[in-house]
Amino acid sequence: MNNDIRQAILNMLARRDYSEKDITQKLLGKKYPAEDIQPVIEHLIKEGLIKDSRFAESYSHARYNKGYGPLHIKMELQTRGISAEIIAEVLEIADNKWLDLVRKVWQKRFKGITPENYNELAKQMRFLQQRGFTQEQIESLLKNELKS
Repeated sequence: MNNDIRQAILNMLARRDYSEKDITQKLLGKKYPAEDIQPVIEHLIKEGLIKDSRFAESYSHARYNKGYGPLHIKMELQTRGISAEIIAEVLEIADNKWLDLVRKVWQKRFKGITPENYNELAKQMRFLQQRGFTQEQIESLLKNELKS
């Protein structure tokens, strides 16, 4: 039975990385007993085949490329069972790369049109907040754009 679990995990990992929590949930969904799953997962972690930090890195990179901000990505990683230390290491929320991204997302969505009134400003801010950008990042962007 353990070989079946190991093979199921290896088949999943052959396509892409998964977090430890994701793998456990998928296997439980396939009706494997929880007490059989954990030892196999622990063994694969020791072998380096399951690595939450590698998953977090690739996942956050993919979400970054889709235009999601650090708060959105952080929330998604937390729901996938990634530790706060790994999230902090991977995201670097204070990094300037997020300012570049918030500008790109804003340009794409609003075509570089600065808000004319409070309602338009609120709409743009809400959109960027829903995308997971911090208040500081949004204010920095809009302050710079309103100057121009």
